[in-house]
This record gives sequence, C-alpha cells and structure tokens, in this order.
Amino acid sequence: MTELVLRSDKDGVATLTLNRPDALNALSPALFVELRAHVESIAGDVENVGCVVLRGAGRSFCAGNDLKSIQEGQEAPSPTYQADTVDMIEALPQPVIAEVRGHCYTGGLELALCCDLLMASDTAKFSDTHGKWGMTPRWGMSQRLPRRIGPLKAKEMSYTARAYSGAEAAAMGLANHCIPDDELEAVVGAMAADIVATSWHSLRGNKMLYNQGQDYTFRDGIAFEMAESPGRGPDIEERLKAFSKS
Repeated sequence: MTELVLRSDKDGVATLTLNRPDALNALSPALFVELRAHVESIAGDVENVGCVVLRGAGRSFCAGNDLKSIQEGQEAPSPTYQADTVDMIEALPQPVIAEVRGHCYTGGLELALCCDLLMASDTAKFSDTHGKWGMTPRWGMSQRLPRRIGPLKAKEMSYTARAYSGAEAAAMGLANHCIPDDELEAVVGAMAADIVATSWHSLRGNKMLYNQGQDYTFRDGIAFEMAESPGRGPDIEERLKAFSKS
C-alpha cells in the first residue's frame, strides 16, 4: 500500500511529504492518521531532529480537504482529529518550514499556517475556499490567518475565496519569501541547514516563547518571557570556545 505521508531524515532535518500527487495531496482522513503518527514520532525525537520541512509531492503542496472523502462519508478517528493534528504540528518543539508550490488551498492553507516559516514558489497559489463549498473553518484558520496577515486581509481572503500568488503572499506577510520554482527545494534546504546549525536548545526555547507569548498582552508577555525563558543551554560553553577560536 502506498504511504500517504513520507518521512526522510538527513543532517538533523526531518522532511514530511504529503504523498497523494494525483489528488494534489488532498487531505483524506487516512492521510491525517499517517501525518499524526509522524508528528508524534518527531515530537519525541528532539535529540535527532532539529528542524522539520513540510511539503507536498508533485506540483502542489495541498489542494485542501478531500471533498471526495467527505462525499463518501469517510471519517477521522475523532471529530476534532484534524484540528488536533494541526495543533500538534504547531506545538512541535522543532521549527517547521512549509515548502509550498502550486495549490495551497483551504485545509492546505491551514497546514501551512501552523508552520513557523513559509517559503513559497512563484507557482504557489493560496486560497481560502470554504465559501465556495458552503463551509467554515474548523482547524484554526479564523485565529491563525488574521494573526499572520492582519484581520483586514484575512477577511478579504475568506470572503472572496480568490487565489493569491506566491509574490502576493510574500508581500502580505503570509509567506517569508517567494522563490523561483526550480530553486525552492534548494533554498528551503539551505534555510533548514542554517536553522539546525544553531543551538537546538535555543531553537526550542525561542519557538516556545514566540508561540506561547502570543497569548499575553505586551507587558504580561514580557513577564512570561522573564519567568519561562529556558536561559543558557548545555552547549553554550562549547559554542563560546568555538567562537573564540574563529
């Protein structure tokens, strides 16, 4: 049986590939079950995985929820299974990069929004199509999208269901960068390599502070950082010695 989500590991980077290219990597319940298993494994592997890349096989990142599976009555193991899995990706200790080419629609956009960084190809197309099908978000988009690009632009995306290019996504702050398609994988690989070259203690601490700090007002967030910052890591002496020799 074909694996619906592939995992490969190299030099501290775990790459998860949605593997339904013929269906533009549409999100079936079975795909989510495999995705969650990989996420749970990575969450417990902080000694070997310092960064995660989430991508799609073929010409698209993800066209969204699998409408055929909805019509056929396929169901996930629990009513909140997909939303909980998206939350788990966001809560991974390791930074997660979304590598987006082609379609990034609705449920696929929800997946991309739970990643820490988003690198878009110039072929990327971003859209919230809930309104086309008489649906509304249930995986966190109403919270994550306005926090990423502001409520004004988020409402425009959801109300119109129009598609936005990779360049437009970068301009509005939805994506970090828009990159020529034939360079996307190399650029994402270089960014992942830069990330894992830094202190993994710092990576995990920074991600926790950034993500959890969003739940506070500014002053309460400062107090949270002061109280909860992990501080110096076990690798500080080694890194300082290496710096002094350079």
